[in-house]
Amino acid sequence: MPKDIKLWEITSGNTLNEVKTKKLDLEGRLEDWLEDDISMISNDLMVIARQLGTDFGGAIDLLGIDSIGELVVIELKRDKTPRDVVAQALDYGSWVKDLSNDRVTEIADKYLQEKKESSFEDQFRNKFEENVPEIINENHKIIIVATELDAQTERIIEYLSDSYGVGINAMTFQYFKDETDREFVGRVFLVDPDAVAQKSARRSSSKRQPRLSREDLREVASQKAVGELYEEAEAALSQEFSASYTTRTTLAFKEKLGEQRVVVFSLVPTESDVAPFLLTPLLQTATAVAVCPAAISILSYSAGLL
Repeated sequence: MPKDIKLWEITSGNTLNEVKTKKLDLEGRLEDWLEDDISMISNDLMVIARQLGTDFGGAIDLLGIDSIGELVVIELKRDKTPRDVVAQALDYGSWVKDLSNDRVTEIADKYLQEKKESSFEDQFRNKFEENVPEIINENHKIIIVATELDAQTERIIEYLSDSYGVGINAMTFQYFKDETDREFVGRVFLVDPDAVAQKSARRSSSKRQPRLSREDLREVASQKAVGELYEEAEAALSQEFSASYTTRTTLAFKEKLGEQRVVVFSLVPTESDVAPFLLTPLLQTATAVAVCPAAISILSYSAGLL
């Protein structure tokens, strides 16, 4: 059922004054508004592309990413028919699902560079207060944006979400203007976003395992009787590298090489008979490649960074 938004102003006399809905070419302004403030859709989103051309033809209005690395296709309905807007959004989703980590980073860096912003990794960290996940685009979502939805579009979206667990939703915006020319915008989702996420997760074959925290990795090292060695290595390397993140098994350190940040050093807590006093020469030796069966396994290393 189409959802109608009503808005009232509470006046000084504690009476209600309805703010009337106005007709406006809102969708012509919505894309600008959403790009500038994606929190109109969700606080857990960051825009990484606008009018992004796909290999299948057409251009995605806005592409976003959330804090766990899932991509979000945002498509404005404009004057498309119900079948056209849903078909086009699904077509874009079929292209997005195959984007690799490197391709997503390339797309985001190009967009942010054009806006004279810092790198994707820096912007992600600033937005979500954590590093880019080790794996991104494991799942994706689709959001159709419109000033109004007809019953046919709503029926198709609800069918895809309810029956097949497709991560698709729609949201409508309505424009208001009061007697003093103050402007207001209200929005409402067609389907509760949490319900869409749950249905999509149940249908996904992916079994996402959470990353271990730094504290978790320290505990693993402690359980393997190498906690002191691990913590000393973590402290030393954290001073040398500009960025780091945890995975399900390791603590990875990244450094900028050329135009990209790459993992150059990873700590893996494993059992070992190596004494802690061996750690200092290990870290100071630029030619070190691996110590086995040391508690610290060097998976990759770039000489000269330490």
